[in-house]
Amino acid sequence: MMRKPQTLPWLLTALSVVLLSLPWLVPHTGALALVAFVPLLCADALADQYKLRARWLFPAAAFVAWNAATTFWVCNATVGGGLFAIFGNSVQMMLVWLLFRLARRKLPGVLPYIFLAAMWIAWERRYFDVQISWPWLTLGGAFAQSTRTVQWYEYTGMLGGSLWVWLSNLGIYGLLVAVSGGHWQRWNDLARGCAAVGIVLVLAGPVVASKFIYSAYEERSEGTVDVVVGQPNFDPYQKFESMSQAAQTQVLLEEFEKALAARRPGPLLLLAPETFTGDIFLDRAESSPTMERIRGFLAEHPGAEMLLGATTYDLYATRSAPTILARPFGDGWIVSHNSAVMTNAHDPAEVYHKSKLVVGTELTPYPKIFVPLDNWLAKKMGASGLMGRCVGQDGVSLLHFGPERIPLGCAVCYESVYGEYCTEYVRKGAKAMTIITNDAWWGNTPGYRQHLSYARLRAIELRRDIARCGNTGISCFIDQRGEVLDQTEWWTRGTLSGVVHLSGEQTAFVRHGDVVGRVCTLLFLLLSAILLVRLFVPGKRG
Repeated sequence: MMRKPQTLPWLLTALSVVLLSLPWLVPHTGALALVAFVPLLCADALADQYKLRARWLFPAAAFVAWNAATTFWVCNATVGGGLFAIFGNSVQMMLVWLLFRLARRKLPGVLPYIFLAAMWIAWERRYFDVQISWPWLTLGGAFAQSTRTVQWYEYTGMLGGSLWVWLSNLGIYGLLVAVSGGHWQRWNDLARGCAAVGIVLVLAGPVVASKFIYSAYEERSEGTVDVVVGQPNFDPYQKFESMSQAAQTQVLLEEFEKALAARRPGPLLLLAPETFTGDIFLDRAESSPTMERIRGFLAEHPGAEMLLGATTYDLYATRSAPTILARPFGDGWIVSHNSAVMTNAHDPAEVYHKSKLVVGTELTPYPKIFVPLDNWLAKKMGASGLMGRCVGQDGVSLLHFGPERIPLGCAVCYESVYGEYCTEYVRKGAKAMTIITNDAWWGNTPGYRQHLSYARLRAIELRRDIARCGNTGISCFIDQRGEVLDQTEWWTRGTLSGVVHLSGEQTAFVRHGDVVGRVCTLLFLLLSAILLVRLFVPGKRG
């Protein structure tokens, strides 16, 4: 009697974990994602063939290990949040896989595998829009550090990369099944040739197309903006707990002063990081101590304007809360925002409120359920609240620079992960992009490098120059092909000077949005309907 292969499925599962994880951890390894699911599919098939017990353990272990290996760093900021991200994301991936296993029992031929790819991409697309959203491991993001292979994201967006991953993995797996099952030998020469050519085209075609696009692309420029990025390098735990705002402002302005000392007066954008200050009440923004010092500094440097991150507040002198997310404040209520503020020496400030908020630290999801729970827990623990209650604005708005009022987009931290969301800046007229962030919560881990790499994908999708400012790094300038032109070091204080080119052109992805995600969602729904029929409508009996 043949022994069941107990070890081989686990080895194949471990191989998939390695292949899935490396693109997020090691630069220029994105191609590994093109074969990463093949070992897991083989392990799953072996488990079925030999009727191994608890077959669900193989994909479950793979997804937990993949999430843990690539996003463990979230635990540096919040252990509970990190564990929730790892296991919550893994559970969703596992549900997709279990539905695929169900489809494999009920649908014929290659339909279950088409169902798997369409369902996974449909889930990724939906994950961008739900309130508890953590799309960090979207498969198309595997190429964020291999951007010269995905220049066609300007047409498809990041989910085009997810589709490439699945087409490649399923094509290679299908070829392995054909060879091992004897089908390859029964095919005629034409069929074998078509299969081989098809695999080569799936693997190499996008790379060749990307190389061509990269080589032929010419930087669009309708003018330029001079930018100085300030990286104050504050330990976030010191920044928010023991360092006064006046001292922080002094550090930042001293760094900017050094950078401006040798420059002639003229239009200049100074870029400061996310949540740089927390003393701005929106009904009297210019009177905040930080804004007064900044505006005084800008008055000494004609033509200079500053875009900075701030925690801002709206006050309401009402008996009832204006929103369920408001907190009591004196005799009224206070509502907080994570904002980007554009100011000069004289005019009223422009403000944009971050919309894509981080669950837990900024956002209380499904507030009608979780706010009462948060209030109850906070009262039991003697705290003012355990979850963040920032309020974002509906959709994006632009900030404007200089006497010509040049429209700029500003993605605040986490927002730069959302490709289709960022297209809204360009649709509304943004001619260049900025990103402000504070990645130091995670320490010197892969987290801040991954976050930077996603900005490179946004540059390709939008074909916009990006000036990126991080509190502790990495601050940088990214061109329209996703190349990092200049950058600071991690955990250093200083400034970075550069130029961003302005462009009014729109890519296909900006104009049409996430076509790949929409098509895959429709395909998933159609195949789901077929699956439901197979499950609940009895077939004919002979």
